[in-house]
Amino acid sequence: MTIRKPRRKSNRQLWIMLALIVVVIAIIALLPSGGETAEPGPKPENEIEASTLVKAGDPAPDFTVGMFDGSQVSLADLRGKVVLLNFWATWCPPCREELTHVQTQIIDRFAGRPFVFLPVSRGESRADVAAFREKTGYAFPMGLDSTRTVYDRYASNYIPRNFLIDADGRIVTATTGFEQAEFEELIRTIEATLAKTE
Repeated sequence: MTIRKPRRKSNRQLWIMLALIVVVIAIIALLPSGGETAEPGPKPENEIEASTLVKAGDPAPDFTVGMFDGSQVSLADLRGKVVLLNFWATWCPPCREELTHVQTQIIDRFAGRPFVFLPVSRGESRADVAAFREKTGYAFPMGLDSTRTVYDRYASNYIPRNFLIDADGRIVTATTGFEQAEFEELIRTIEATLAKTE
């Protein structure tokens, strides 16, 4: 009587499974990452321009945004004032850097004038913004755009973004990212735009 050894299963199934895993990993690696400004390095100017949906001279798209304090602000209600619309997120390093300058260099500087600084958190929950405000001590008003409804009227990618809107509701200038020299130029543009309004 001969005892038969059980036949070893072919390694073929194992190799097929490994090949499938490699293909899935390759597909995931090739998917677009969203290109947010949290990635280091400057963005090509043509990418930024292509993702900017409104340009200088265009009417600013109207919107209503819920604020952190529970109130609502509509751009139409701010007509007659110069508005600096700022899109940012808590996870974005250049956004956080920019926000460290706004209290003294923008909010305090233009206090008492027909000017509104309107920062809008893009794609984040109220809880995320609340934790960020508690950590930083920021008390200035902030809009919440968790569904990107407001942001998507102005741009398709990249933050921080600033859109300076004049008293007639037109875009004066748009900036992306944070650089000190560009920020200082933005402040001068706010001053010049206010001078035409007052």
